[in-house]
Amino acid sequence: MVQNHWDSSQVAAGEGLDSLVYRSNLLGSDRSVVNIGGGNTSSKTVEKNFKGEEIEVMWVKGSGSDLATMKAENFTGLNLTDIRPLFERDDMSDEEMVGYLAHCMIDAKHPRSSIETLLHAFLPFKHVDHTHPDAIISIACADNGKEIAKEIYGDRFVWVPYIRPGFKLSKLIAEGVQNNPNAELVIMEKHGLVTWGDTSEASYAKTIAIINEAEGYINKKAAEQTLFGGEKYQSLEPSEREELLAEIMPVIRGQVNQDRPMLVTYSDADDVLTFVNSQDALTLSQIGAACPDHLVHTKRVPLFIDWNPQTEDKETLKEKIKQGIAVYQTEYTAYFERNKSKGDQIMETAPRIILVPGLGMVNTGKDWKAANISEQLYHRAIAVMAGSTALGHFLSLNEEESYLVEYWPLELYKLSLAPPEADFSRQVAFVTGGAGGIGTATAHRLLEAGAHVVLADINQEGAEELAQSLNQQYGAQRAFAVKMDVTKEEEVQQAIAASIRQYGGIDILVNNAGLASSSPFDETSLEQWNLNIDVLVTGYFLVAKEVFKLMKQQDIGGNMVFVGSKNSIYAGKNVAAYSTAKAAEVHLARTIAADGGPLGIRVNSVLPDAVIRGSKIWDSSWKKERASSYGIGTDDLEEHYRKRTILNVNILPEDIAETIAFLASDRSAKTTGCMITVDGGVAAAFTR
Repeated sequence: MVQNHWDSSQVAAGEGLDSLVYRSNLLGSDRSVVNIGGGNTSSKTVEKNFKGEEIEVMWVKGSGSDLATMKAENFTGLNLTDIRPLFERDDMSDEEMVGYLAHCMIDAKHPRSSIETLLHAFLPFKHVDHTHPDAIISIACADNGKEIAKEIYGDRFVWVPYIRPGFKLSKLIAEGVQNNPNAELVIMEKHGLVTWGDTSEASYAKTIAIINEAEGYINKKAAEQTLFGGEKYQSLEPSEREELLAEIMPVIRGQVNQDRPMLVTYSDADDVLTFVNSQDALTLSQIGAACPDHLVHTKRVPLFIDWNPQTEDKETLKEKIKQGIAVYQTEYTAYFERNKSKGDQIMETAPRIILVPGLGMVNTGKDWKAANISEQLYHRAIAVMAGSTALGHFLSLNEEESYLVEYWPLELYKLSLAPPEADFSRQVAFVTGGAGGIGTATAHRLLEAGAHVVLADINQEGAEELAQSLNQQYGAQRAFAVKMDVTKEEEVQQAIAASIRQYGGIDILVNNAGLASSSPFDETSLEQWNLNIDVLVTGYFLVAKEVFKLMKQQDIGGNMVFVGSKNSIYAGKNVAAYSTAKAAEVHLARTIAADGGPLGIRVNSVLPDAVIRGSKIWDSSWKKERASSYGIGTDDLEEHYRKRTILNVNILPEDIAETIAFLASDRSAKTTGCMITVDGGVAAAFTR
């Protein structure tokens, strides 16, 4: 049952905007009550206009906001005196309504009001909540929903047949409430719930109480039946699921990339596995979306892969995925052509949700957040289908209704509020040595340009701390930390597999893990020699090999950037092991470039010198060793390096990160096998 979490000590005094913000956040915090980005709330107050006159104002959710996180600035204030006469009209187009409401705003800086603003304005109550509770939508999507509502609520409800949000629906709801003096709620067929109250707390409490009446009734009915017709398949063991997902997610990513690049995530939560393994999953999943709010993010139907986890192998699954996505895209294009209006532009044809028996649900999106929204909404769809089938038969919007929602200009407007895509939007970067100075600077640079970044480092604690900091700055799950010793093949493979399960694949490899040692040649130990070769050559080989295989499997190209050194081409004094390893490293990069060209995989190197600030290497004995070789103190080393450059500059981690970003971007699309020096100008290290 849904819990009432109202805490009067947390609510600002009065019934104004602050109280509305609290109520909205409280409702939005439970996704079984309000969809991500969905629902809307309102409060009617008295405010002073710019002339100091008191006017009645309705505060309503601004378009594109999420109730769980929205603040006061996400609400729009409208002059109710200007809005109320609209109720006398017979009709009003969407475009006319939006234009009219823009003139009713008390502050032009407020966001555009919700597309369901008139629903709130036409109801005579001070506080109104429109939500999408699983239990209510289960009733609203059942073929016998109206009869079920009557059993639960008697004459306390108003049932409104499905109409797309706008003027007509708002007026129909208001008239239904006017005609029923006992009305406490409105059920919108195939859509959601409307409730109200004289105070903000009363409105919230009514919403929770109404939901719980429905949930209690559904739970009793569900207890008498077998969920989704019972089990047809069994789930694979968790370790088997993880291993198989790491193999199929790059295949999915490569297939959906035919429209635009996508990130891919997954869920094997209990509710998902129960559904995908059931007798009725294939049929139910193809009926349609459980709610208009779902459809915008999940498309009308998911792709269901009819694969038997007990009798069919992974190669069969991969082939069925490829065929399934191709058929889905063809059918989606046909759906668009059948229903399009003049001026409509087809959106991404790839599925947002892919259901696989035994494995779970795979989600696609332009970034982790978008894929996660699709995932969360399909969890809600599963809950609704469970409720509807416990009551009767699950129904959805028909094809025409679905298209009109998906390509509705007012719904598309919400999507237009997203920030423009940047250079590395839809891409995943894997940075070795991610917790170090160059790794940190590179992560910031790529994240600023839209990438998602995996921080791979032997220092797991440092990588996790950095990932947490980056996610606070750039957004949830934009950075992901994995422990990896580049010299251990199994750890490399495990880190790549974990990255695939997190984001679906890798587009950019920054081979940056490093160490350094310095000693006269005749004092260089075999241990020192092997350590440099193991990390800087073998380690770079192992990581590049696994990423190369992944990029080949994705079949969408990719970029690798190796962080070499001035010593890659300059035979410095007392650095035989380090210089040899760095020379081998950049030549390895060139050989991979030769192999990767036909696959669209570019490989380039950046050659820095003396990046002291923020570097973990320079915190080691390397700093003392290099100072000793020049006959100076460690405090004089940075100045020494600056003075020996032609440009008289020090090299910073951010300088290297900028070059990495260039080499990984489309700005260098016709460059591979290249080395770029970032050393301030060291004549002895000029490439030739």
